Amino acid sequence: MLIKLALRNVLRQKVRTGMTLMAIVFGVAGLIVSGGFVADIFVQLGEAIIHSQTGHFQVFKRGYLEQGTRHPERFLIADPARVAQQLEQAPEVSGVTARLSFSGLLNNGKRDLAIVGEGIEPRKEAQLGSYLSITAGRQLEDEDTFGMTIGQGVAQALGIAPGDHVTLVMNTSGGALNTIDMSVIGVFQSFSKDFDARTVRIPLQAAQQLMLTEGANLLVVSLHRTDDTSSAHERLQATLPEALDIRNWRQLSDFYDKTVQLYDRQFGILQLIILAMVLLSVVNSVNMSVFERQSEFGTMLALGSRPPAIFRLLLVESTILGLIGAGLGVLVGIGVALGVSAIGIPMPPPPNANLGYVAFIRIVPTTIAVAFVIGLVATVLAAVFPARRVASTQIVDALRQGV
Repeated sequence: MLIKLALRNVLRQKVRTGMTLMAIVFGVAGLIVSGGFVADIFVQLGEAIIHSQTGHFQVFKRGYLEQGTRHPERFLIADPARVAQQLEQAPEVSGVTARLSFSGLLNNGKRDLAIVGEGIEPRKEAQLGSYLSITAGRQLEDEDTFGMTIGQGVAQALGIAPGDHVTLVMNTSGGALNTIDMSVIGVFQSFSKDFDARTVRIPLQAAQQLMLTEGANLLVVSLHRTDDTSSAHERLQATLPEALDIRNWRQLSDFYDKTVQLYDRQFGILQLIILAMVLLSVVNSVNMSVFERQSEFGTMLALGSRPPAIFRLLLVESTILGLIGAGLGVLVGIGVALGVSAIGIPMPPPPNANLGYVAFIRIVPTTIAVAFVIGLVATVLAAVFPARRVASTQIVDALRQGV
């Protein structure tokens, strides 16, 4: 009976009901759209980092992250092929590729540039690096024994292009100086501007010959699905010798975690703003509705209704409004997300990045659920104070409003 009466009152107050529903729908839809946009940023940023630099996991000797940049020759995996074969047995793994790090100077005949180099397996890296684009020339291939691809920043700093010849000067693993003439095959552009400004890549076999070693510093592991990162971590760790360590892409990318923290805080503030907006809108609407219906409530009290019944009636009315408004908000939010995603939003490169991207609005179940709950709870909370005030009003005072 109470629900039926509350529903009749909601439908009777068409203007007030419409204004309240608009505020709830706007708030809930706004949370869904903004949350889906932020979720897409996280996904695309993560995939860009994974498929241009880190892979899903990297395996290396313990201490490599702390000291390997200065002395990569001290942190070599002696038999990378055997370890890679062990890692590839895991069902989540799609591939494993080895990298050998080195540093040195790149000379174009006029000037030197300090670079950080990687010896890579070209075919496997091409499969991993789907976010690494070739802006000039072509991809490095296994047959390019004396070929090299260079970052866009390196090409600009030295004024070199595909087809040019350069001299690479580097130290062997024993500390001796070694030089080799290389041909520039292509110029690449990754997600990170810093990476492109100092990195060159040559075939792994060439790097091993230059450094007089058969080892590798890193084994980069790719998974079939990024969502399997957590479950695969322990499985892969168990297959490794004690001397080796494994880190996932989030542990390797400080930039990603800081970006996630930034956007999470911004989205949290946005949720509070929308909650306050819905609260204020609904409080205003309920207050006006209660003021206009004072004589109605006075009549109910005069006919024997108890104040708690009036309080419950107003809360049930607000709950019905919250359910309808939040439900409509979810439908509107999903509709907007699908419509925008069908078109895409061209985005400029993020800070310290080279590549722009096309953003979408992802439909995230947890975000939808949170938005629905916020819309419902805000509407119910907004009715508590006006309902208490009406329930405590004297019958005479309430009836006087209708005179």
